[in-house]
Amino acid sequence: MRWRIALTLGLLFSLALFFTAEGAENTEMASGGLLFDWTGEEQPLAQVRALGQLVLGGLRPQPQTRPDAPIRYSGVNPFGINTFLEQEVEPAKRERTLQMIRDAGFTWIRQPFPWQDIEIHGKGDFEDRRHTPYRSAWEKYDNIVDLAERYGLNIIARLDSPPAWSRADGEARGAFAPPDRFEDFGDFVYTIVSRYKGRVRYYQLWNEPNIYPEWGEQDVDPEAYTRLLCIGYRRAKQADPDVVILSGALAQTLELGGRNLSDLVFLQRMYNAGARDCFDILAMQGYGLWSGPTDHRLRPTAINYARHVYARDIMVQNGDAGKPIWLSEMNWNAAPEDVEPRYGRVTLEQQARYAPLAYERARREWPWIGVINFWYFKRPTEEWENERRPEAYFRMVLPDFTPLPVYEAMRAYTQSRPP
Repeated sequence: MRWRIALTLGLLFSLALFFTAEGAENTEMASGGLLFDWTGEEQPLAQVRALGQLVLGGLRPQPQTRPDAPIRYSGVNPFGINTFLEQEVEPAKRERTLQMIRDAGFTWIRQPFPWQDIEIHGKGDFEDRRHTPYRSAWEKYDNIVDLAERYGLNIIARLDSPPAWSRADGEARGAFAPPDRFEDFGDFVYTIVSRYKGRVRYYQLWNEPNIYPEWGEQDVDPEAYTRLLCIGYRRAKQADPDVVILSGALAQTLELGGRNLSDLVFLQRMYNAGARDCFDILAMQGYGLWSGPTDHRLRPTAINYARHVYARDIMVQNGDAGKPIWLSEMNWNAAPEDVEPRYGRVTLEQQARYAPLAYERARREWPWIGVINFWYFKRPTEEWENERRPEAYFRMVLPDFTPLPVYEAMRAYTQSRPP
């Protein structure tokens, strides 16, 4: 029966292509409407190819997602955004950032609290002596928490980036390599959760442990990361039983070993190692890369915005359907023509259309998705732009606070969205 349905859909889509794009000649019409709504592609030939892939996808066993399952931490406001407030030297710029974020309708910030920037010089040492005058390493982060409260924003505190003292070989294995003693990380988690008890409830333990360089200059290790996660989880709950722990966001990748490991393989190995009892919310990345947010193709050998559906299937198969998935990073890259399109390339106008569509699709189709964090608000300087790094062009506003079209598009969407 499934193959008949799939073939019928393929025929219907082909007819739709003929009538809406005039045989793949009317590019303007092909960039919207039914075909874009199913393929996320804006060019006629790409839409034709995508239709064939949709048909083939319909012949495969479909992911089991249990959309009717009761899910904890669901029904939250989904509008989150990544910030780098710790890199803003001037408190006034931190405040302006949060003002603009609040005015655009966001209610969450995903903000790094780097271990190496807080417990800097040695275990239990929270004084910053890198510059004079010396000061408390907590000062900047206390200010961030104060400002978030002032503007009614929830913080997802991202905890990673171990200090060099936590490894006997310093930074020989890279600045992001895990500590020698995972208990040192657990102690840091306990300290920060205790400090902000009742003020910061959501903590994320690590970022992208399945890809280089986030696990250092070495092969990734799902079992080791799970041990780290479980130690951090237990210590966080000891400090505050009401705290909510997100797993480290798994990066979308198709590689199968060494320094990069498929997010789906990594996740199953986490479950095999006992991770089910060590996080409250599964975190995944949600980039669309080379197709738009409406791409309905599901292929384990390709990356698109809907890839997290496979992660949901893994959760269901491991008896974890009651937990949600939160997307730690989501966006499309608006790199100019002279910058390498490592993460795909869209125009500023497309970026402004795609971001609201991403939130809307999640609202309509995926009840297991909670907060979606746009990547990212701004960087404090133009360093990335000057280096022609494609990462610079995920921004929502320029370093001087000039809004890009996606800022206004998101503000309009959050204001119009039904409650």
